[in-house]
Amino acid sequence: MLNALEVVTTVIVGVMVGAEFSVAFVINPILNALPEDSGQLGHAHGGRMLGAVMPVWYIGSLVLVAVWAIAGWRHHGTGLVVTAGALLMLSMIMSILLLVPINNRNKTWTPDNRPADWKEQMNRWDRFHYVRVAVIIAAFILLVAALA
Repeated sequence: MLNALEVVTTVIVGVMVGAEFSVAFVINPILNALPEDSGQLGHAHGGRMLGAVMPVWYIGSLVLVAVWAIAGWRHHGTGLVVTAGALLMLSMIMSILLLVPINNRNKTWTPDNRPADWKEQMNRWDRFHYVRVAVIIAAFILLVAALA
């Protein structure tokens, strides 16, 4: 049973990492290359869609990691799992404090009501997101290492 939990948790976190990596290095560059209004509207729509899904994914991943750490407390690799959980918690704190406020503003913008500094705000979001992606990749690597 513990083996199944380990694999399911690692896969779910890994797919989340892939989604966030794709946002950073595929989706956002595509949107940023579109004509100004189209790119901004795409960012706003993406913020609404992913803003609804990602909190559940992040919280669910953290819960699974916590269950893994508790269930496997006396097993090899538990320290790696606990550290991965701490990194996932850090990514959630970063999201709440740094990324969500920008995203909440962005998802309401239209070409008619966006602020003059909208590009700077989106660039700040991108920088914070790159750091968050690095943090969740590190968490994923630790989970994979804990499987060994």
